[in-house]
Amino acid sequence: MSRYILGVTGASGAIYAARTAMHLKKFGHNVSLIVTAPGREVVEYEGQDALFGLADKLYKVDDFFAECASGSADYAGMAVVPCSMGTLGRIAAGTSDNLLVRSADVCLKERRPLVIVPREMPYNLIHIENMERVTRAGAVVIPASPQFYSRPATVEDLVDTVVAKVLKHLGALPEGADIVKPWDGSSPEHGIPADFVPENTVGRVIC
Repeated sequence: MSRYILGVTGASGAIYAARTAMHLKKFGHNVSLIVTAPGREVVEYEGQDALFGLADKLYKVDDFFAECASGSADYAGMAVVPCSMGTLGRIAAGTSDNLLVRSADVCLKERRPLVIVPREMPYNLIHIENMERVTRAGAVVIPASPQFYSRPATVEDLVDTVVAKVLKHLGALPEGADIVKPWDGSSPEHGIPADFVPENTVGRVIC
């Protein structure tokens, strides 16, 4: 299949990186992993060490001789999962001061898919402007905001609702494949009855 770069930074949410790598491998893709020093600490602290075993290649963040630092390498795209606000700022500014940021810059200049998954809240204006800047440059920003309409039963199911979006925008999903069942407009089995009328709620606000 294809080769993808997975960048991991020091934001909380290492499970998003581990699940992204797992599903990329499940669909037959090659994973080149770049983890920052804070990212490695978070991965270990949050118990997601299995991430390292899923990588086909693990590059040092200061190795500018790695092939993903060059636009001539045949990578299909890159995801930064999770992305700290510091790394987002460096990508937006085009600093290329480490291999992860350089690889993201290469994807932008070569017009390859670059997906950025920020894991921060609330955003300040600098964060928002940096997200606008990378979006204008060609990246797709997918905040780590899971959905609940698929009724995820486990933390992994919940995380996968975000990972499914990441893989879709990377172009990493085979024809007809998906991780989470897409929304089809159907009503839940035990939803609110169509003829439901709320009781008189004087003095209360119905949202």
